[in-house]
Amino acid sequence: MTQVDFIHVQKFLSGVDYPATKEQLVEHAKKQGADKQALEALQRLPDKEYEGPSGVSKALAG
Repeated sequence: MTQVDFIHVQKFLSGVDYPATKEQLVEHAKKQGADKQALEALQRLPDKEYEGPSGVSKALAG
């Protein structure tokens, strides 16, 4: 995933309370109106707890 893609996903994670699990991130993004591309990217994240946006970014890039 490119940096531009991460910025696209991050728009839907605005206001999420960290630390957050993958499932919490997906649910928050859905409530924010995330599109299919963003939700698919979040679904590919490893199932763990994320401390902040940088952790999500690294996981999406990885």
